[in-house]
Amino acid sequence: MYSKVNSLGLFGINAFMVTVEADISQGLPSFEVVGLPDTAVKESRDRVRSAMKNCQLDFPVSRITVNLAPADVKKVGPIYDLPLLLALLKASRQFDADLSDCAFVGELSLTGDVRPVNGVLAMAIEAKKNGILRLFVPAKNAAEGSFVPGIEVYPVESIVELLDFFRGKANIEPMKPLGFENIMAPVLPDFADVRGQYEARRAMEIAAAGGHNVLLVGPPGSGKSMLAKRLPSILPELTFEEAIETTIIHSIAGCLPDGVPFMKFRPFRAPHHTVSPAGLTGGGAIPRPGEISLAHNGVLFLDELPEFSRNAMEVLRQPIEDEKVTISRAAATLSYPCSVMLVGAMNPCPCGYFGHPTRQCICSRRAVAQYLSRVSGPLLDRLDLHVEVPAVEFEEISAEGDAECSATIRERVVKARKIQQDRFKGTKILCNARITPDIIRKVCPLTDRAKEMLKSAFERLGLSARAYDRVLKVSRTIADLDNSEVIDAHHVGEAVQYRSLDRKYWQRF
Repeated sequence: MYSKVNSLGLFGINAFMVTVEADISQGLPSFEVVGLPDTAVKESRDRVRSAMKNCQLDFPVSRITVNLAPADVKKVGPIYDLPLLLALLKASRQFDADLSDCAFVGELSLTGDVRPVNGVLAMAIEAKKNGILRLFVPAKNAAEGSFVPGIEVYPVESIVELLDFFRGKANIEPMKPLGFENIMAPVLPDFADVRGQYEARRAMEIAAAGGHNVLLVGPPGSGKSMLAKRLPSILPELTFEEAIETTIIHSIAGCLPDGVPFMKFRPFRAPHHTVSPAGLTGGGAIPRPGEISLAHNGVLFLDELPEFSRNAMEVLRQPIEDEKVTISRAAATLSYPCSVMLVGAMNPCPCGYFGHPTRQCICSRRAVAQYLSRVSGPLLDRLDLHVEVPAVEFEEISAEGDAECSATIRERVVKARKIQQDRFKGTKILCNARITPDIIRKVCPLTDRAKEMLKSAFERLGLSARAYDRVLKVSRTIADLDNSEVIDAHHVGEAVQYRSLDRKYWQRF
């Protein structure tokens, strides 16, 4: 006998429909799964056999062939356990129900319980596109899939519960959408905790307002990591479309936080400096998202930047520019989005006190030069703001009263972002850092004094063409914070100030 059940698969961040076909015929008992299954899919045979036995279902002792169509696309993971079992039950006539408008995904335990899987949100979106009306998923994944309108998502705890539902013996209610506005964002570290560092705080506000990349340079204990970890608290909330993109990536990678079915907050990723290039960009036989994609629409923080391997740092250069990372393997070529704010933090030398006003640096000039050279010029050129974070004075640490809180800073950031949204309405540009070369002159009008200052800085500092554009974009953001349509000289002056730190350290050697 023959039967088929609808299911779904994952290819990168996209899902695709899969038809699980089962055929039971006469012959020596066997159980074959075809259709380019990986090891986890082939192991479904043993999980399904044990689950059927422990749920008092009869496993057919016949020649069993299961095909996962389309057969030319690799099938990965244990997500086909549930549809495979249902296909066998229908083919062996132990179960008879119309499943043409249904799709099923889920891993089975040996006792018949349905375990959670990755990528349910992407699958729900694809199922809706293909006319599926009911999607049956593990109970722990149902809330995630319910955010897709126009499709009913049913939480399934076990095989027995699912069979009783189709036989009319039990009721499973479709998951009610939580609603985007009802998701509570986590409590984030606040800028009110940061003492002093007024220039650095201002630079972080500019970076948040325009989506710019930042490099923080300063001695140990000056607050570089503290500033970076508080950056998400002043960024605008994710839009629903951005939240969908972010959730899909985290769901596919299996990185959704416990109890969080939907990513309403901007991600903050801070990989250790021992991370490999593949760990940053993604990899594997079937490439998985790396840290830069997991930080999509959020912040990627690289603490102790020179300690990262040269290869790891250099693989970031193209993704930062293109806002996507393409991974090519023999089995597949995939692209993952990676529109991130890159924040790097580093000491000025191995001991950390080169250029310190009171403490003596114990490093040789050669050691300092080698340390700084680990951050290449091309990567440095892609960091819009170079910010010095000096040691905090005692008077600043011990001062009474609270510093300006994140909520106040965020109001100014959101106001500046609203100006940018209106300016770029009808385009794919979301912030000043993403301005494309074809419109940069149009959206960045300069006064005569600003043009003279920019020309002087370009010649005096020896800026590259990329650095020139980035100074212009930062000037545009500073003008937006100042609610000015035209970029004036003092806007350019502040932007140029954030490009001079590399001359203080790197060009001394």
